[in-house]
Amino acid sequence: MSGPCESIHQRLRLAVLGVCCALGLAGCATQLAVGPDYEAPDAAAVLSADRWQAALPHDGTSRALLDWWQSFNDPVLDELLRQAEADSPTLAEAVARIDEARSALTASGASHWPQLGIEGHAMRNNGSADFPLPSPTTTRGVTVDAQWEIDLFGRVRRSTEAARARLASSEHGWHAARISLAAEVAGKYVGYRACQLTLRTIAADLGSREETARIVDLAAKGGISAPADAQLAKAGAADTAGFHAAQQAACLLTRKSLVTLTGLPEERLAQLLDARDGTGTQAQAAPPGLPVPAAFRVDSLPVALLAQRPDLAAAERQLAAASADVGVATANRYPRLALVGNLTRDRANIAGTDVLSKPWFFGPSLTLPLFAGGALAAQQDAAQARHAQAYARYRQAVRGAIEEVEGTLVNLEAARQRSQHARIASQGFRGYFKAAEQNWRAGGISLLALEDARRLATAAERNEIALQRDHILGWIALYKALGGGWQAVPSAPATPPAADTADAPDTRADGNEPPAAQDAGVTP
Repeated sequence: MSGPCESIHQRLRLAVLGVCCALGLAGCATQLAVGPDYEAPDAAAVLSADRWQAALPHDGTSRALLDWWQSFNDPVLDELLRQAEADSPTLAEAVARIDEARSALTASGASHWPQLGIEGHAMRNNGSADFPLPSPTTTRGVTVDAQWEIDLFGRVRRSTEAARARLASSEHGWHAARISLAAEVAGKYVGYRACQLTLRTIAADLGSREETARIVDLAAKGGISAPADAQLAKAGAADTAGFHAAQQAACLLTRKSLVTLTGLPEERLAQLLDARDGTGTQAQAAPPGLPVPAAFRVDSLPVALLAQRPDLAAAERQLAAASADVGVATANRYPRLALVGNLTRDRANIAGTDVLSKPWFFGPSLTLPLFAGGALAAQQDAAQARHAQAYARYRQAVRGAIEEVEGTLVNLEAARQRSQHARIASQGFRGYFKAAEQNWRAGGISLLALEDARRLATAAERNEIALQRDHILGWIALYKALGGGWQAVPSAPATPPAADTADAPDTRADGNEPPAAQDAGVTP
């Protein structure tokens, strides 16, 4: 009995020794990872200036950007934003990218652990002509294979590092898509309200022209006015009717754009847009005015933009992933050490006698890439080239963001000044038209002079509405250019929307998080 027991004890000692060696090697491996250790780009290296060159808005507070949509105080806009995010294909695609990146991270993390496999087999053998068996032999068995790669040079850890960076990039991309969607919906909504106001202005002008044409026509028939005046009045009314039809079409097209963005049926959207208070109550004859948002403060240092814009954070994480990929390609040129084991149990029936066989092996396996025709070196060079591409894309993204903010600031200030001047001009031309109309009725001026005064007043009023719209759109564009209140600050992630979740998150920039990384099975 001592023989079998001693053999079992020896096997156990060898197994324990092998496991201890594996753990020791794994502990040493955690201290070494070839390839570059990632460092975030220096802000001074990617920013072209240390201060904004355009004029900054002086009113508002920096905190206002976080809940800025609430400052519109417009329930209809709130509902449109909520509906758009609940049914946005763009956001659904962004969530799917997060799911893909999370799965890739889980798959990469699985390489840190031993891999086990089991195989069952059964066969019947009658030998061969050269080596015949006295009777057919039946063999049945089970084989268990195990392999555990000791990450000596950090190949697995660099792979996990890259996967984790890509997951973070996809989450930042979700934030960027969410902000862009909200800005687009709000812009279309403001455009629709401005279109309605312009339509009301044209409708009032058309009614006035038609009344003038009726009066002049009666006067011409009575011989009081010249027939040419009647023709002029009719032509002016017809021309304005054409403008009215074109404006109606423009409003309808804007509404259809909102249908595309929100996914609402057009009938439901029309009811919502016609509701003054957002509860379904029909609006009065005059359409609602333009929603006026609150102003907000812009940080005077462009470096703050690097932490405010999710698209820049996404580009930076892609750069980090490319850096880790260089480490993976570098580690592929180094030896790989793995612990492999095999345990087989076979039972064969030979001439009616059962024979049990229990072979096993356990030990290290070292793989050294001696010659691959330059493929491994080329793969490392390619990874370094991809890292250079990612860095160039990051620099270009930063420059584009700076240009976007600078351009938005310039347009916002110009729209503010032009809107003020347009308001003064509109008031003056309206007063001039009223005086001219009184003079015309009194016979003091000709119909041509009256129509000229009307044209100036109508054009000024339409221009005032357009510039008010542009001023509000400028604030929306600045909100988007500054990252919509998103902050790249580490925090405990909240429960995010999943790809198949019915309840969508709030559209406001309130710190809502995308799907959080689930690192189960991934070593930190």
